[in-house]
Amino acid sequence: MSQYIKNFQKFRPLLAELVSRDVKIKYRKSVLGVLWTLLNPLLMMVVLSFVFSHLMRFNVKNYPLFILSGQLVYNFFSESTSSAMSAILNNAPLIKKVYIPKYLFVLSRIASSVVNIMASVSALIFMMLFMKVELHYTIFLGIIPIFFLIIFSTGVGLILATVTVKFRDIMHLYGVFLTALTYLTPVIYPISFLQSSRIAYTVVNVNPLTNMLTMFRDLVLYGTIPSISSFMLSFVTAMAALVIGLVVFYKKQDKFILNI
Repeated sequence: MSQYIKNFQKFRPLLAELVSRDVKIKYRKSVLGVLWTLLNPLLMMVVLSFVFSHLMRFNVKNYPLFILSGQLVYNFFSESTSSAMSAILNNAPLIKKVYIPKYLFVLSRIASSVVNIMASVSALIFMMLFMKVELHYTIFLGIIPIFFLIIFSTGVGLILATVTVKFRDIMHLYGVFLTALTYLTPVIYPISFLQSSRIAYTVVNVNPLTNMLTMFRDLVLYGTIPSISSFMLSFVTAMAALVIGLVVFYKKQDKFILNI
């Protein structure tokens, strides 16, 4: 284990460079650049709030903030895992030339998405101030579910990056999965909306993102501290995903060169 830690410290400056490169590439030739990390969730919040507050008429207090907080969690998972999935393939020329710990390419994609979620959190706090919503002390604890989300997404990203090297069709199938996951995560609707359908309610509750998203909303928007069981569930889920991801990636990484 100490050898892995020393190896990571040795290549840590490279990780920083990879993150910087990923962020620059994403917003290259963009007039507003990184400001889009703030504008994207805000613009989507406006559109979704208008549509669903008039059509579905969800009885949710401060519905725009409800949507924005949901987008924040879901968009990070979607963006980070999608970009991590192609991390090895996109860096194939570099991997073939020099030795670099391959997990760094996956971590750089996750870390660049962390930059975006931090900007989205700033946008959420700005909107709370703009709408004169009370800021609770529990807002500082919102970092906990975000941390669980990052760990969980890293594990999933490692698995996807490994599988995609061998099976390229995963990239197309994952896009379909994310579309379905949009509706299986309570981003635009309160989970109580599904109580009339036991199957739908159960499926959404099984989704690991649901608990993390609910925790985040409770802490940031409502000023309530979730139960210990909620924290433990997210912790166990995140760590399980990370361990599985690391094991799968470690066992297959030496064969990447044969398929990229």
